Amino acid sequence: MTNNDIFKKLRVALMLRDDQIVEILELVDFRISKSELGAFFRDEKHENYVECGDQVLRNFLNGLVIHLRGTKENPKNPKDVLAKHKAEIPVKEGFKEKVDFKSKPKTDFKKKPSSSPKAKKPAPKVQVVEKVKFNNGKNKKS
Repeated sequence: MTNNDIFKKLRVALMLRDDQIVEILELVDFRISKSELGAFFRDEKHENYVECGDQVLRNFLNGLVIHLRGTKENPKNPKDVLAKHKAEIPVKEGFKEKVDFKSKPKTDFKKKPSSSPKAKKPAPKVQVVEKVKFNNGKNKKS
């Protein structure tokens, strides 16, 4: 797995846009443009594809820690930051929000109709195999 793959997966998992990634990199004083950043996310066969170096990924990860956790002087809750990112994502037209399904407890049990003993008589058991006495493989002495 290359640095580009890791960068792409983090971008998707954290729901980050290019401008947010640029801001995260600026937290650690690493300047990069959106076009340079877009080159990392291209297909490997594309002519403008650029390999993501260790320095870029390292600075992004360090900036991401500051972005999510904050600093010692100004700590943040990572869940709040991620919820803020999720809220900033525009909702597409015609897209319905996911409805939480809550199952209802079953309270109305239907009883099976009881069969009356007079209506049905149990069938007599038919003996299929004759009664055989086993001696566990030992010969019987008489």
